[in-house]
Amino acid sequence: MARIIVLLSGSVASGKSTLGNQLVSDFGAILIKTWQLLTEIDPNVSRDRESLQNLGEKLDQETGGRWVSEALGKSVSRLADDAIIAVDSVRILAQIDCVRKGFGSKVVHVHLEATEEDRSKRYAGRKRKDIKELETYAEVLKNATERDVPSLREKADIVIDTTRSDERDVLIRAASHLGLYGRGCHKVVDVLVGGQYGSEGKGQVAAYLSKEYDVLVRVGGPNAGHKVYKSDGEDTFHILPSGSRVSTAELMLGPGAVIDVETLLKEINALQIEPERLTVDPYAIIITDEDKAVETRLVEEIGSTGQGVGAATSRRIMQRDGSVRLAKDTKELEPYVRPAWIRLEEKMRDPRVRVFLEGTQGTALSLYHGPYPHVTSRDTTVSGCLAEAGISPGHVRRTIMVTRTLPIRVESPKGKGKTSGPMKQELTYRQVADRCHLAEVDIRKTELTSTTHKPRRLGEFDWELFRKSVFLNSPTDVALTFVDYIDAVNRNARRFDQLTPETLRFIEEIEQVANAPVSLISTRFHYRSIIDRRNW
Repeated sequence: MARIIVLLSGSVASGKSTLGNQLVSDFGAILIKTWQLLTEIDPNVSRDRESLQNLGEKLDQETGGRWVSEALGKSVSRLADDAIIAVDSVRILAQIDCVRKGFGSKVVHVHLEATEEDRSKRYAGRKRKDIKELETYAEVLKNATERDVPSLREKADIVIDTTRSDERDVLIRAASHLGLYGRGCHKVVDVLVGGQYGSEGKGQVAAYLSKEYDVLVRVGGPNAGHKVYKSDGEDTFHILPSGSRVSTAELMLGPGAVIDVETLLKEINALQIEPERLTVDPYAIIITDEDKAVETRLVEEIGSTGQGVGAATSRRIMQRDGSVRLAKDTKELEPYVRPAWIRLEEKMRDPRVRVFLEGTQGTALSLYHGPYPHVTSRDTTVSGCLAEAGISPGHVRRTIMVTRTLPIRVESPKGKGKTSGPMKQELTYRQVADRCHLAEVDIRKTELTSTTHKPRRLGEFDWELFRKSVFLNSPTDVALTFVDYIDAVNRNARRFDQLTPETLRFIEEIEQVANAPVSLISTRFHYRSIIDRRNW
């Protein structure tokens, strides 16, 4: 953004200083007060309103109002080319005209007005220490220049009545006119979701991509664990984004997050996450011990993880009497709590910023789109993840759908007729091992759920499910994982052309059905496990 000089005008107590200070706090503006310029011109002038008014009028007569522009020029020359400079305040048209002549199209004149009754009340409540005020507002209006200030509204670029808007509304109106929130909707968000029943290997893909982003956002709750390879073992992230260790990006948990405080603090401490790096939205809900106890039956009936996510979400809907504990009510999280949308909006004003939204679980576990009741407690599609994070679909640049060569479901609960849910053409570990030439013991070790460490069920690739997930998510890219389950030889592939012919044919068919490229291919759980075919 090019340099902007914002000239503030308005009667005393119309809200100029408040707006100027908010431009500083929210946008990093440089605030220049004309009374301070006067003290630089005449260091001996008394710091009271009447003396400063008299000196200003004297300089206006001597220079035709040029003194403001000249003094401003000395200050501006020391500032960055993209600085936002707020001048509090200009009092006559000649001052404004001289600044416009000196700085051209960079100048925007904002005029604030309020009823005399409001201004009088505000003035009476002032407690300024920088300059000495007059006793009453009536004395302020004895000055002829001050009485004429309201006429500047006719020449202003922006006029705001501060009687009808509070301080934040005034800032939003002014900043929008100035283009400080950006022009248009920047497509800076990439979303990653699972295309099956979860455990697609999203964590490793997310960690691999994370270094390219400025902000990492995660949704969902601790019922999903995302594994990330590291040289001495693995990280499993239940709440924080999977790239938290390998990148320096800002981290964010949106208002739809469901948080186990003990788990989150454990992850924060393990990675030594500083408060300024992590934002936890104040409206994220906190899981209680009672929530976990409530889900015991679901663990026994449908293979739920029993982490309390569904019970907490249910309470959020049913107990709107103030009894629900949110992040803003949790002392341990206090250093991290701030509105996620405000931080996101600040970052996304810059079209160069990149935001990565990491979904959890899989599309076929969606509360709405999965085979109910064998589903999770949230919508796991791109739309659901965006809603939980508080990000508009209009900001989405790319959608990456992670898909396994052999989908899984968690092991069915013990007992006749109990199941974790339907899955086409189920396979035994022995069948998979024989087919892909891997040791069965290695497959059993791999296929344990990240959160509850239960064995998984394996099945043939479900093309119908895949097509439904494509429809629900409209992926721009597919990330294909577990290609070693096609053939163990793929574990040694470092390039696309090193994959087996059968694997290449499978990928070609995936691309036909998805109408999207297979841009990322995971060959094994290793730091060099991903073949990157992206064109972005």
